Amino acid sequence: MKKNPALLPFGASNQELESQVHPLDWVNPSPTGRYNLVVIGAGTAGLVTAAGAAGLGAKVALIERSLMGGDCLNVGCVPSKGVISAARATAAVRHAREFGVEIPNEVNVSFAEAMERMRRLRARISPNDSAKRFRELGVDVYFGQAQFADSNSVDVEGTRLSFKRAVIATGARAAAPPIPGLEFVEYLTNETLFSLTELPQRLGVIGAGPIGCEMAQAFALLGSEVFLVETTHGILPREDRDAAEIVQQSITRAGVKLLCCGKNLEIQNNDGIRLTVESHGQGYSEVIDKLLVSAGRSPNVEHLNLEAVGVMYDKKGVKVNDYMQTTNPMIYAAGDICSPYQFTHAADFMARIVIQNALFKGRKKSSTLVIPWCTYTSPEIAHVGLYEGQAREKGIEVDTFVQELRDVDRAILEGDDEGFVKVHVKKGTETIVGATIVASHAGDMISEITLAITHGLGLSKIGSTIHPYPTQAEAIRKLGDQYSRTRLTPLITKLFGKWLQWTR
Repeated sequence: MKKNPALLPFGASNQELESQVHPLDWVNPSPTGRYNLVVIGAGTAGLVTAAGAAGLGAKVALIERSLMGGDCLNVGCVPSKGVISAARATAAVRHAREFGVEIPNEVNVSFAEAMERMRRLRARISPNDSAKRFRELGVDVYFGQAQFADSNSVDVEGTRLSFKRAVIATGARAAAPPIPGLEFVEYLTNETLFSLTELPQRLGVIGAGPIGCEMAQAFALLGSEVFLVETTHGILPREDRDAAEIVQQSITRAGVKLLCCGKNLEIQNNDGIRLTVESHGQGYSEVIDKLLVSAGRSPNVEHLNLEAVGVMYDKKGVKVNDYMQTTNPMIYAAGDICSPYQFTHAADFMARIVIQNALFKGRKKSSTLVIPWCTYTSPEIAHVGLYEGQAREKGIEVDTFVQELRDVDRAILEGDDEGFVKVHVKKGTETIVGATIVASHAGDMISEITLAITHGLGLSKIGSTIHPYPTQAEAIRKLGDQYSRTRLTPLITKLFGKWLQWTR
């Protein structure tokens, strides 16, 4: 049997991973009666749904055709952050002299050892998503291709499972854009990238979204010559432009050659992989060792027989309403299969909504979720809520407060003073509608603002909350001070000054 690319090379670490997330000796259970919930797909959304429902006493079946843990564990969040950690460690050593630390010799990176470390740690994390763990939680775990037989049952490799409610959590996969010549070369996606054992000397990356930028910068720091191609101007087109510009400068300093505003992109199989593109009026023709395509996703809707049960879908995924119901009210969906927010944490909280609504006839709405996200470049970009342009489109006037990290002591001391915290509030109020952070650990810092938005805490509340000194998160508190100073009108300042004189 051909191994899943995530399990290559099939050494000790990946053997351990397989034993957890798709054990070869697994025997599917025999169903006994109707399930309260049948969950198709054991990525984050499916795992959270199954574990949560079983914990509440529901009879649950969980079906997975490949590896439990889905993209996040096997070919997404976990392995990518392992590679990024190695790249950051490399960068830290190379810049050690700035801190008075002498490195006697040239920095040598063992790419093979860095990748093996990633695989070893991925295997260490995998028991959380394992078949054994979920069986111990009371979930019936089935391996195989699921297909709806009717609105009350699912077939798994010839076994019929009847259900009261079902959840589609089959996720999405990497998709390739229509690039001339791409079909004639062997290219990488996130599903195959982490199986590399040798560092590509020259790496092409198509797509300057989060995956493309993260991996372009990481591989450049590890020693590859990287060419990053993007059809639009700059990188990270969906992010705040000021924020994206800081990251763009950082990745180019790392050695990434950015070919943005790319036109007439073609791929040729000519003495290796030849990438030709026009960028800002200049033509480029580069022979590369490997090509990473990170410019699209497709929903995993095939083979489910969705038409037979009246579940509508399109190229973006399964259609759901605000309660996570599909067009068949007995069937719900969660995660990347139905959401524009293709993040592990978003899938987690959508699954919690599904549990409430599917099992308890709840009316919890997905539109109430406040979803932050982060791109793990160096520095990181994190965002939550509305961008300024989005607020304007919704008719919301905003006041914007910015705290530069160059004026935050801890950032200065750590040499991380490129970046900022930017917060938008409804004009004339302290109500936060959106925020962007550019910092070395922006993904950790954004949670404070997410909490404030979720629970209606205004910017002055953050300003009046004591933060440890010195920390980079103090930048957020300083924004609270900025807001509070705007409340001191000239009249109030004048009256306060007179009062102080009177009380002398």
